Amino acid sequence: MTQLAYDPDEAVAALRHADRALARVIKKAGPFTHRPEKVQSPFQALLRAIVYQQLSGKAAATILGRVKDLYPARTGFKAETILTTPDERLRSAGLSRGKVLSLKDLAAKTLDGTVPTLGRLKKMEDHEIISRLVQVRGIGPWTVEMLLIFRLGRPDVLPTSDFGVRKGFMLTYGTQDLPTPKELLAHGERWRPYRSVASWYLWRAVDLSRSTAS
Repeated sequence: MTQLAYDPDEAVAALRHADRALARVIKKAGPFTHRPEKVQSPFQALLRAIVYQQLSGKAAATILGRVKDLYPARTGFKAETILTTPDERLRSAGLSRGKVLSLKDLAAKTLDGTVPTLGRLKKMEDHEIISRLVQVRGIGPWTVEMLLIFRLGRPDVLPTSDFGVRKGFMLTYGTQDLPTPKELLAHGERWRPYRSVASWYLWRAVDLSRSTAS
């Protein structure tokens, strides 16, 4: 885990002041405890994201372990080695054909600089990172938004297509239907510059609802 680049207490105080309904969720959920996971490299983070798509955590972890086992432990797997590995060898680890194509594209775009280095990534604006990384096959805006929040610790990301965030909004504001991404984006203007923190509390709203129901 790494430290946030912003003050979480300041972020929570700002959100409580800006949004009364969200303030009630914050009171029930307690302190903002999220801390970003350490990023080895954008290549490694995105490779993991691709493997985990549409799979349970346990199944994805097993396949990722098999992919790692294809390469010597002392060197690990890198863009160069993924790109030169025969497709069928990658398929033998349990990857679908589509994911193999995505990993090969990720490797190629890492080598040609489309996927920036970690040092470069940290200096880029959120919108720049999204526009660069969605060029990789199989990587959409949501995947990059999760990278921004959970790996890079960016404070002002609002994943408007995320079901959990939309469900949390519905529960928090007592609406009958899930908000559209456009509606969520409009409401989220009051949460700037801490929309990542607001999203985290909307996820907690869903958790609180499940706890109450059980």
